Amino acid sequence: MSNQRHFQTADLCDAHAQSIRVVQPPLIGYGARRVFCGRIDTMQVYEDNVAIRQRLSTPSGGRVLVVDGGGSLRCALVGDMLAQVAIDNAWAGIVVNGCIRDSVMINTMPIGVYALGTNPLRCERRGGGASDVAVTFAGVTFTPGEYIYADEDGIIVSAKSLLS
Repeated sequence: MSNQRHFQTADLCDAHAQSIRVVQPPLIGYGARRVFCGRIDTMQVYEDNVAIRQRLSTPSGGRVLVVDGGGSLRCALVGDMLAQVAIDNAWAGIVVNGCIRDSVMINTMPIGVYALGTNPLRCERRGGGASDVAVTFAGVTFTPGEYIYADEDGIIVSAKSLLS
């Protein structure tokens, strides 16, 4: 699926109301790419981003990494350095149930990012976490291999591709 295609989440909701799930606010959009989509990869971590760096360091083919950080607001899981790693490996976006930092720099970078907010404190680096597991936050369960669509109006998830 091309991540450069134009779509509007509102139109996708209208056309596929019975088959999509809408992510509830308050996730905030960052990054210079405000419209992005792709297949979902997932991670579950808590105040530790070692596993996130490892995942973003692998070529993605335009996927979107969904990180359940347990909703912690005490530190940032993603900053500009991890955003650059993601860009270098062709990730379309990152959705974080937690905080990011370096938001001014991330806002200039060609990647889409959604997070609960910002926090200048970096997280610890212990190396824990789980990959490729279903994670639930913001009223939605994100399952690896499903599809995510994000724009200025919000985020939706679908079991199948909504773009032909």
